[in-house]
Amino acid sequence: MSKATILNAQFEKAGELALPEKYDEISEQNLYLYAKSFLSSIRQNGAHTKTRAAVSGTDKKPFAQKGGGRARQGSLKGPTFVGGGVAFGPKNTRNYEQKVNKKQKRLALLYALNKRASEGALFVIDDLDIANGKTKEAAAIAKKIAPRDGLFVVSNLTDKNYLAFRNLPSHYIAEVSELNAYIAASYRVIAIEKAALEQITKED
Repeated sequence: MSKATILNAQFEKAGELALPEKYDEISEQNLYLYAKSFLSSIRQNGAHTKTRAAVSGTDKKPFAQKGGGRARQGSLKGPTFVGGGVAFGPKNTRNYEQKVNKKQKRLALLYALNKRASEGALFVIDDLDIANGKTKEAAAIAKKIAPRDGLFVVSNLTDKNYLAFRNLPSHYIAEVSELNAYIAASYRVIAIEKAALEQITKED
């Protein structure tokens, strides 16, 4: 059974919170498939080549069919000529999306959270509110919880919290509605508000 570390208002250890045992039985394959689907969905589909039908040029026969000792050619727009079309090249109409159902998305997120908890890198805090919006204060919190990199998850992302964390290059703050398995798995440490964790782990 994996346990999350509960932090007090000073971000010091104040106890532990056990995650449901069934989370240990979730397959890593769920996270793999979701990450694959997520990366495919944000893939830029810009590579596009023109076929011989799309390139500009003439369709006039370049030389006589017979008598020249060369292979017959019907147009300079063919793929064997410089400036001609490309055969079997990439098209920007290709769809890279890979379907992952709702249940599998949820299992992937629960696996990612449980994995961090098993590593002692999932922290639960009552409230994360930086009223002054100062990056200095956010950096101090980040240094205490996640010195290298970390994800902070809140139930409601305020403008002040966003301003405080946006200039920290190795840390990210997200609202619970934005959280997904790929983001959760991308950071070594996750600090999450108790209300946000309850919202994620509650039974459907």
